[in-house]
Amino acid sequence: MPGGYAGKMLFIELSEGKVLEEIQDETICRDYIGGYGIGSRIIYSRQRAGVDPLSQENILGFITGPLTGTPALAGSRYSVVGKSPLTGTWGDSNSGGYFGPRMKFAGYDGAFFSGISERPVYLFVNNGEAKLRDASHLWGKDTHETEDILKSELGKDTEVACIGPFGEKQSLISAIINNKGRAAGRSGLAAVMGSKNLKAVVVKGKIKVPMVDENRTNLLRKKYMNEFTGPISFFKQYGTPAFIVAHTEDGDSPVKNWGGTAVADFPYVDFLSAEHLSERLSKKYACYRCPVACGGITLEGTGEYRYTKDSHRPEYETLAMFGPNCLNSNLDSIIMANDICNRYGVDTISCGAAIAFAIECFENGLINMADTDGIEMTWGNHRSIIAMTEKLAKREGFGEVLANGVKSAAVEIGKGAQQFAIHIQGQEMPAHDPKFARDLAVSYKLDATPGRHTQGSEERQAPGLIPRYDRNSFSGRGEIHKKGSCMGHIVNCIGMCSFVYGCLSSIDAVTEFMSAVTGWDVTTEELLKAGERIANIRLAFNLREGLNPLEFKVPDRVIGRPPKKEGPTKGITVDEAALYGDYLKAMDWDPETARPSKEKLRELGLEDLIQDVWSSVLL
Repeated sequence: MPGGYAGKMLFIELSEGKVLEEIQDETICRDYIGGYGIGSRIIYSRQRAGVDPLSQENILGFITGPLTGTPALAGSRYSVVGKSPLTGTWGDSNSGGYFGPRMKFAGYDGAFFSGISERPVYLFVNNGEAKLRDASHLWGKDTHETEDILKSELGKDTEVACIGPFGEKQSLISAIINNKGRAAGRSGLAAVMGSKNLKAVVVKGKIKVPMVDENRTNLLRKKYMNEFTGPISFFKQYGTPAFIVAHTEDGDSPVKNWGGTAVADFPYVDFLSAEHLSERLSKKYACYRCPVACGGITLEGTGEYRYTKDSHRPEYETLAMFGPNCLNSNLDSIIMANDICNRYGVDTISCGAAIAFAIECFENGLINMADTDGIEMTWGNHRSIIAMTEKLAKREGFGEVLANGVKSAAVEIGKGAQQFAIHIQGQEMPAHDPKFARDLAVSYKLDATPGRHTQGSEERQAPGLIPRYDRNSFSGRGEIHKKGSCMGHIVNCIGMCSFVYGCLSSIDAVTEFMSAVTGWDVTTEELLKAGERIANIRLAFNLREGLNPLEFKVPDRVIGRPPKKEGPTKGITVDEAALYGDYLKAMDWDPETARPSKEKLRELGLEDLIQDVWSSVLL
């Protein structure tokens, strides 16, 4: 096996309580890299189309990358993969912290789960041994309590990725939490854990990750730590909240459930500034061996909202979705909402979107206080926002209506509520506006995980690789976006943090770290080809499910139809035809069905997908 890989993968059949071990295939490692790349290859090969995401047939995977747990900069990430119960598409989510590296130290690159356990269980992986253990005493506990109990039983050097009560109840916007505040939050994969009675994956070990050239890897670490560029100073000082004020004012952050503008509706964003947030922190938080330490841990709340002293500071997305998107300028209430979501295991992006949706439905008379358990859901009402967040997290009262996301809630409410439900294929939109960052319109619709901002975008994903171009133009960006998105897949799959990657001066850091760790003579061209292969197999998963991404609806508000009459994105409507057409051409995907050409699949070594993708059933 090459360096960087433990070389072994676990396969757990929960219905029978079987834990099996398989040796990794080096060819698959090189072709699909790691994370959701390897995850997509394994699940595509072992799972038939059409399975219910919450059934025993759906396979759920936790997978690291080759740089996870190594000295490579920000090698802290792991992916969770499976068919999404929220969207019905391919689903994956990504998280940092310490869980991913510890899984490698425990002796495995990942673990895949099928079946449904008769009782609550957790998987315990310890120095090359893996066993299922009873989790009955953990069922019903929140994520903080679960982690504390398991560390008291198994040792402080144990790392835990778990679900809270929200995931146990198979809520479709639930999140998997590790380190009490790092979340694999998107795609609703925590609900899959809940459906399988899988409370947690617990890892412990001191097995060293093999590296072909450890000395060179350490030298490269020192080299690139001195060559950071871009927003590194902001990340070091304030983390992602550094951007909440600027992005709200420049039109990137959604305001008033995507229907308003900062100028007209939210001139209070300064109350949410990173400087104000820093006053509420006790210390910084860094993921495994991260030189940036962009996270933060709060002091105990002393005002109206008594969040605990060990709460994670809300990140940009949480601030934006509970802040300007709800017209809420009360910073302590957003910290409180973040704490509730982390403890119960709720995706903060989807939760903030659901609250804003409920407010707009209330303001327009579609629901009233009799429906909302006496809670007056009005814009900027921070007490009501927190009260409804608690209802949602507990699936109580009207919170039960919101617990599966805005698409489901709109159907239940009816009365035209769909116009206020901002989602793509069921996935609530993140806090970045494609009228501002135009490349995101492509990712939101055409990536295999719809409505996602982390799956690749132009020059931010390929420093030094993308030529100068007109960022205000909608046309001529297909090849540029292809390179950026393919490299974005590689960054996610090697286990590197995309924030740190975005601060590197050159893409050469990725190829050099990969070569030093694995021993492969890796080139940028090879990595781009692997990223393209990953994009195609994830798309093929959706096509095999009978899903054409070109048929997914992007909300009119998001796309600028009609265009805003004021603010930074005034008069802008995303030219979908130009953006999608150029990208489809660059990827060699059919402009009507989005199917990759047979020639493209052969070029990528994906001949086995041709029958599925081009079968008469799908025509």
